[in-house]
Amino acid sequence: MTRIRSLIYFALFVINTLVFGLLLSILGWVIPGSWSNAVANSWAALNSWLLKLICGLNYRIRGAENLPESAAIIMSKHQSTWETIALRHIVGGKQAWILKRELLRIPVFGWALASMSSIAIDRKAGRKAIVQIIKQGTSLLNNGYRVMIFPEGTRTAPGKRGRYGMGGAILAEKSGFPVIPIAHNAGYFWRRRDINKYPGVIDVVIGKPIRPKERHAKEIIREVEKWIEEQMDQLPTPTRINS
Repeated sequence: MTRIRSLIYFALFVINTLVFGLLLSILGWVIPGSWSNAVANSWAALNSWLLKLICGLNYRIRGAENLPESAAIIMSKHQSTWETIALRHIVGGKQAWILKRELLRIPVFGWALASMSSIAIDRKAGRKAIVQIIKQGTSLLNNGYRVMIFPEGTRTAPGKRGRYGMGGAILAEKSGFPVIPIAHNAGYFWRRRDINKYPGVIDVVIGKPIRPKERHAKEIIREVEKWIEEQMDQLPTPTRINS
């Protein structure tokens, strides 16, 4: 039944993503950022609800009071596709995601990303990419956006740790905006290269703001990594229901 429910969810996900993606592709260039973000956040809320309804996969949050009402840099653990959807709904407000440029080439989905305030970087560009993150990220933060980044860059399997990149920490150092760290165990329920979405409850922990004042980027990213990985060690290891 898990496979059947997962396929139903996937079909509905593709359909509504095409609808919302076309809407954003057409209107995202002309409507204000707050409206286009509201459309994207509604897409995330819809798919989170469908995931709960069809696959029995829900989430619970600890530390929701730490989410900022204003601009901040959000750094999250990256284990699955789930957080790329759910965090848009959970964090809310105006968001700008730091992402790899290749995603913009995906028909409809990429067009929608391009129409919004995405910071699309060439991950092989080195210093040039960092300069882009600082320039675009600072401008967006000053305009009230939450800048979203996965510091590990790519998905890591449960129990594994990727190398934490410096981009978000340098942005924090240069801009002065706080970092909000997020840990979760979504990778146990929605695994990489697995169509199945296993029922259960994803635990999400949102940390207190990490203030960058008079701190070097290396110190900031060390604190972010330490907090996230310590939380990961404390999160429960779910027993997946393979039925």
